[in-house]
Amino acid sequence: MLPNGEDDSDLMRLVKELQASLVRNDKLEKENHELRQEVARLRAQVSNLKAHDNERKSMLWKKLQSSYDGSNTDGSNMKAPESVKSNTKGQEIKNPNPKPMVQEQPTAIKPPPPPPLPSKTTLGKRSVRRAPEVVEFYRALTKRESHMGKKINQNGVLSPAFSRNMIGEIENRSKYLSDIKSDTDRHRDHIHILISKVEGATFTDISEVETFVKWIDEELSSLVDERAVLKHFPKWPERKADSLREAACNYKRLKNLEIEILSFKDNPKESLTQALQRIQSLQDRLEESINNTEKMRDSTRKRYKDFHIPWEWMLDTGLIGQLKYRALRLAQEYMKRVANELESNGSAKEGNLMLQGVRFAYTIHQFAGGFDGETLSIFHELKKISTSETRG
Repeated sequence: MLPNGEDDSDLMRLVKELQASLVRNDKLEKENHELRQEVARLRAQVSNLKAHDNERKSMLWKKLQSSYDGSNTDGSNMKAPESVKSNTKGQEIKNPNPKPMVQEQPTAIKPPPPPPLPSKTTLGKRSVRRAPEVVEFYRALTKRESHMGKKINQNGVLSPAFSRNMIGEIENRSKYLSDIKSDTDRHRDHIHILISKVEGATFTDISEVETFVKWIDEELSSLVDERAVLKHFPKWPERKADSLREAACNYKRLKNLEIEILSFKDNPKESLTQALQRIQSLQDRLEESINNTEKMRDSTRKRYKDFHIPWEWMLDTGLIGQLKYRALRLAQEYMKRVANELESNGSAKEGNLMLQGVRFAYTIHQFAGGFDGETLSIFHELKKISTSETRG
């Protein structure tokens, strides 16, 4: 069943656009066919002109050659030039000209002089001449055809398959619009209840926001398109709902990261490089998440206050400070693994492993703002290994 009202107008608009596209398609195809015929005609004309030009050049060359040969024949009856020497023994006179000698005729007949180069060439009863504009127009058309071919293939001509796809898309969109309208009517009362719930929601702890957002998402999950349906409800508090989801998402991501740090365990069977890289990767993710939260803290604080969303968890006294403290666990695991490697592998003492462990400890120290007693104790144990090696 097709939608009514505003959705019908959208459908009719799409149908009209399809019809206009098909008409434009037919027009472009006709123009393309005419252009191809014109190009074929011009190609044939250019080919004929080239053939005629070659024939004219050949005729002129023959006439010039004939005239040149005639002048040589006349010269043979005249006095030989000084450059041509006669043989004192009565031998034949040698012509320095490499061309074949022309036998002397009793009476030389001079050929008529060559006619002037004509500006026009006569073919049958028609007079033709070279037309540069033909070549220019042909080149312009071939370039235009090439560009139009690309444009038509990309944007212009609608292939039958594309037309079928467009019709299918219209049918799918019609069903999509019908489902949106159906959801809007079916869930109208329930959505009004959700609107009042979101507008009146206040929280004292960020974990309550996470629970509330999870409930809202479950209530709206049955809609075919949440945002498309909620657009039919002007009173839907979109900014507050988005802020609630933003806060809940950031909090959940940081809590999951905290759980991952607390559950981290070193695997002795794992190679030293893999173990240290795993700890380093976890620390990098922690730093990035905390830095992003601290950057957005000032810009979101006022908005969260206006919507009664807890924001204190973003401070160093809240979850952020707690996560920085959790980073000390990563420093402990890192220094322990380095110390064990240095004690069990003497050759490692000659490398930079000690420096690598101390550098990581220093990074965590600066990030967390210091060490607690347990972390400081592990650091001193690592330091002793370095001191004992130096004394030894």
